[in-house]
Amino acid sequence: MGQFDQDKGIADIEASIRAARSELGDGAKVGVVGYCLGGRLAFMTAARTDVDASVGYYGVGIDGLLGEKHAIAHPVLLHVPEEDHFVDKDAQAAMHAGLDDHPKVTIYDYAGEDHGFATEFGERRSDASAKLADERTAKFFAENLG
Repeated sequence: MGQFDQDKGIADIEASIRAARSELGDGAKVGVVGYCLGGRLAFMTAARTDVDASVGYYGVGIDGLLGEKHAIAHPVLLHVPEEDHFVDKDAQAAMHAGLDDHPKVTIYDYAGEDHGFATEFGERRSDASAKLADERTAKFFAENLG
């Protein structure tokens, strides 16, 4: 993960957004969703591209990207587990302080949940919270991409 070039990753995501719009035709809307590093990339995509909607599940390092929030023009939804061992309480507080008043950003916190709570299977999955987050994501995309 440390060797991944995130700027090049965003360029690839932007190319994918353009390709999807071209494939889908005029007026097509495109959304992105990511988990962990992908959650960070979803936030970066919202700030650096014209994607129509972005969702990040337990995105890491978003607190370090708050200087880019001014560039977010389309809706963003973030799912934040309160006991995330990769995104500590200080980082979560910084995210809230920096984003709670942003008109395009919605943050949902999940009490008692840790990183990976919405994984498809395995010990980290928390079924009730995962289903709630996925329902919120589906509603968010229906409202913003429909």
